Amino acid sequence: MTEGQNPFEALGAGGFDMNALLQQAQQMQEQLAQAQQRLHETEVEGKVGGVTVKVNGVGELVAVDFAPGGFDANDAESLADLGDMVVAAYRDAKAQADTMATEALGPLAGGMGGPPPAPGQLGFSG
Repeated sequence: MTEGQNPFEALGAGGFDMNALLQQAQQMQEQLAQAQQRLHETEVEGKVGGVTVKVNGVGELVAVDFAPGGFDANDAESLADLGDMVVAAYRDAKAQADTMATEALGPLAGGMGGPPPAPGQLGFSG
């Protein structure tokens, strides 16, 4: 091969198109970034008893709300139950967020094998 010669020229007209591959990779990166942004902006709720927990689509805790009068702040058992309900409500909301993330990112990860990467763990720099 001579210096300066494109190593892919030997593949002929129907050969490997590096520009098309790079363009597809850029489009996929943009689609992943858009899907991640939508997940950050979307909120889901988990409810257990008088506790409502909100998380965004990537599972980050956004808010915790308590129904008035549902708990006795002076009773240790009532407070322990409250803590258990917060954990259960968070798990419910997080499961919904995980499902949403899989649905949003799964098609974009097609052909890569395995589950889609966790939001924020894509390794792209924008």
